[in-house]
Amino acid sequence: MKCPKCQFENREGAKFCKKCGAKLNLICPRCSTLLTPDSLFCDECGYNLSQPKEAPLKDMSGPPDAMPTAARSDTQATAPEAEAHRIDAERRQLTVMFCDLVGSTHLSARLDPEDFREVVCSYQKTAADVVKNFEGHIEQYLGDGLLVYFGYPKAHEDDAHRAVHAALGIVEAMGALNTRLESEHGVELAVRLGIHTGPVVVG
Repeated sequence: MKCPKCQFENREGAKFCKKCGAKLNLICPRCSTLLTPDSLFCDECGYNLSQPKEAPLKDMSGPPDAMPTAARSDTQATAPEAEAHRIDAERRQLTVMFCDLVGSTHLSARLDPEDFREVVCSYQKTAADVVKNFEGHIEQYLGDGLLVYFGYPKAHEDDAHRAVHAALGIVEAMGALNTRLESEHGVELAVRLGIHTGPVVVG
């Protein structure tokens, strides 16, 4: 394994360079998968490793004294700046939905790259249209997955119900999409959906 810092060729599986001591592996900030230093995307969840790290949503389900404190940046914030961050932070009841394709790796090997892209884009647009109908917010596209918020930035009293209805709507919409994809590309898609709801601090 080549060191990205000094280019020394280390043994396969080494964690640190034996010539300069540099770390040889990356860890995906989203799913914690161990990656090689030349990775641009996580091969487990599709996370773009070149984008700035996001501040994770903090789980507020535990007792108050167990709640995590906001992480400080590398440069120490002044007291007014720290106070501003506390003011901007907001407690919300948030429902998160994740949707992805079943067997996308097998599908990508089976289809021509352009056809695979067209199939994935059709699925993402179909899912996005359903999410939009229930006023959900697509926070991120992760490979063939969609990370969707209900309750942020726009809140409703029934966000958890909206998420469930959106998930069922996506499953239903896949039927019509599959009719078209079967005739055009000879494929049929299936999706997995997961939903979780609870209090978080955002901002």
